[in-house]
Amino acid sequence: MNSPKHVAIIMDGNGRWGLKKKNSRTFGHQKGLLTVEKIIKASIKKKIKYLTLYVFSTENWKRPKNEIVFLLKLLQNYIDKEINNLIKNNIKVKVFGNLKPFSKKLKFNIKNLENLTKKNNKLQINLALNYGSREEIINAISKIQKSNIKINKKNFEKFLYTSGIPDPDILIRTGNTKRISNFMIWQNIYAEIFFEKKMWPDFNERDFYKIINKFIKIRRNFGGLNVRN
Repeated sequence: MNSPKHVAIIMDGNGRWGLKKKNSRTFGHQKGLLTVEKIIKASIKKKIKYLTLYVFSTENWKRPKNEIVFLLKLLQNYIDKEINNLIKNNIKVKVFGNLKPFSKKLKFNIKNLENLTKKNNKLQINLALNYGSREEIINAISKIQKSNIKINKKNFEKFLYTSGIPDPDILIRTGNTKRISNFMIWQNIYAEIFFEKKMWPDFNERDFYKIINKFIKIRRNFGGLNVRN
């Protein structure tokens, strides 16, 4: 029985959790970052090779301006604080999405983080930032047309943000919402989906391990014979 290689997570419920606890959405985002750190450690323990986190969607620009500013500052501070630990722990970081709207400083720091960790191979963390799957698909089609190459599955996937990354085996969404919200529509076609009632700040290692163990026991059917992991 094999553990999953790639786990993708929609980290939903931070804002609602913060309002419930301290009447502040930003408080929820701060606590949610602690959960991220726990799940990174749990992923390493379970020998997950790819962990993709939905950090900021193309729809998140509709949120209050002060919340957006806080989220981006939180990301910037995390990069500044954790870059040495990421390198030390042999973790590679890749950021994908439309980064054009962000400040020069944030874009520089993201590129610097990717360059400094590109040779690491214990775990690859993918941060989906200003990401929308529909936009990703349209961009990929546009690039294929400009390249004047045949449109097929292999060529199409070369132009996705996730080129070279295996599709997720597991998709987790916290926050008691049962939809995938424009997140990796193409890549998640065969993912086993787990919807969790807990909001992201309350999600913990035990919850994560429970999902991994459930996955291992699933007989996966890809349109043919059942396959047990």
